[in-house]
Order: sequence, then structure tokens, then C-alpha cells
Amino acid sequence: MSFFKKLKESISGKTESVTNIFKEGLTKTRDMLVGKVEDLIFRSKKIDEDFFEELEEILIGADVGVNTVMKLIDELRVEVKKRKIEDAIELKPILSEKLVALLRSSADTSLHMAESGPTVILFVGVNGVGKTTSIGKLAHRFKQDGKKVLLAAGDTFRAGAIEQLEVWGQRVGVDVIKQQAGSDPAAVMFDAIQAAKNRKVDVLLCDTAGRLQNKSNLMDELNKIYRVIKREIPDAPHEVLLALDATTGQNALSQAKLFGEKTGVTGLILTKLDGTAKGGIVIAIRQELDIPVKFVGLGEKMDDMQEFDSEQFVHALFAGMISQEADQAEE
Repeated sequence: MSFFKKLKESISGKTESVTNIFKEGLTKTRDMLVGKVEDLIFRSKKIDEDFFEELEEILIGADVGVNTVMKLIDELRVEVKKRKIEDAIELKPILSEKLVALLRSSADTSLHMAESGPTVILFVGVNGVGKTTSIGKLAHRFKQDGKKVLLAAGDTFRAGAIEQLEVWGQRVGVDVIKQQAGSDPAAVMFDAIQAAKNRKVDVLLCDTAGRLQNKSNLMDELNKIYRVIKREIPDAPHEVLLALDATTGQNALSQAKLFGEKTGVTGLILTKLDGTAKGGIVIAIRQELDIPVKFVGLGEKMDDMQEFDSEQFVHALFAGMISQEADQAEE
């Protein structure tokens, strides 16, 4: 059975609406990455050095990451030699199979939930990456699953941050624990944890500042919040999720390294994937950091925040090739 057929079969058992969200959300990356790869494959008379150089440029242009691209190209060279491949079209399923392998991880991409009492999820990340929006969408997701949710307005520094979270709270139908702007965020977290315990809340989602006077102050602030949460619930926070803007490409990778070192990040939320042609950053992050991508933002709608699924991701990228293969099989 061909790789594309296997991929199609594994996707057929998954929710169609989710498959469509991935397909629509990755349109720009599909056009940029796979569209160009397909064009190269159909133009190429043979697999030579020029072919590999152009493929390398396409992959780097989609922000797959230089180190990852070099490794991938080396592996493709080996396959070409081993299988005595001469027709570039035969490389399509091999390339897509390699991409799935790069995205797969031994790390668990599901959320770690508390066995008893509230699950506390701390959200970190710089301003403007869609952190508060991600909190709102995940609150909606948990509520849809029948969970009792509470939000903590821990970004007391940015103008309008508390109000923005309150708007999301109203939209989703969940309460927000807050204090005045400029208050101590650790005090807000303390209040939120007490409220979560008293109200028998299932999930507490905690917003934090994305900017203070300087980076070291921000990291100190986050560490203080972390300590307060841990003091009140020893095995919390159960997740520390770093929100990254996919449209910033390699800059997102730098942020992940900084926050990963300083705040004990357990997972990533990659936002605005629908707004970039450089969705290859997912592969670069997966390869260069030992932090799983747990959620991806694939659009503006409430349900467009989806759990990351490597098969859905690659299926969405290669949707055109998969349908072509299906058409050829029917002929």
C-alpha cells in the first residue's frame, strides 16, 4: 500500500470537520511549500545536484529550518541511491513520509490533567502572539467537553489585557478572577487558585504578562507566579504552555528557546498558522526543541484552535497529491 493511501486511511477514522479545519488553515503553507515542490518535481527531467539545491531552497523558504533541511536532503539522497530512483515523481511519497517522521514525537502531545482538584494551566509568551485569544478558545474547548472552567487575569501590566480576557470570559460563559491593573500577578494567581478550589473548578487557565520593563523582570515575575501556584497545589501548574506566532517564523524558535530555558515550558501553542506560508516552522520547532506542539491556531473561529496531529498536518499539506493518486487509481 502506498504511503499516501495509508495516510488517507488513517485520516478517514478521524473527524471530518477537524480534517477540513487543518486543510483550510494550511492553505498558504500548502501553496508555498507543496505547490513549489510539486512544480519542481514535474519540471525536473532527472534527479541531480540542481534538483536537490532547488528543493533545499524551497524547504528553507518555508522555514523548515536549515539543520533539518540538510538532514532531510541527505536522507533523500540515500533513498535515491538505494532505490535507484530516476523519476522525481517517485520522490513525492518518500518526502511526505520523511516529513511525518520529522513531526512525530515520542513526547505526549495530549494535555496533562490533574487526577483530582483543578488542573492549572499557565500560559506564557510575548505580547501580540495570540496568547489571550488562545486562552479563550481553549476555555471554549474545555467547556464543550463539559468541564467547569475559570480564568485568571494575570497580565496586570498590559493596558486592556484584563478587559480582553473578560470579553473572552463573557463570550465563552466563564468567570474571570482579576484585580486592578498594576496589581501583583502572583496575588491574582493566589486568589484564582482559592476560587478554583472553593468552586470545584475542573480547569483554571492563567494568563500572564508578555512584557515588563525588561526580559529578566518578566522571567522573575513568571517564576514568582510559578512558585505561588506550586505552593497552593504542589503538582501544579500541570502545564506551562508557550504561545508562539507562526507568522514570525524563526523568531518564534528563538522565543521558544528563551522561555523554554527560563519557565519550564511543557508544550507549545502555535498560533496564526492560517496566516503564514511558512508553516514549516512546526517541523523546525519539533526538530530543534524537545518541546511538543500541543495546539495549533488554524483560523479566526472559536473551533479553529485544534490539538496538534502530525498526520492531519501532513495530510492537509499533501491533500492535492493524495487526491491525484486516488484519481489515478480509479482510472
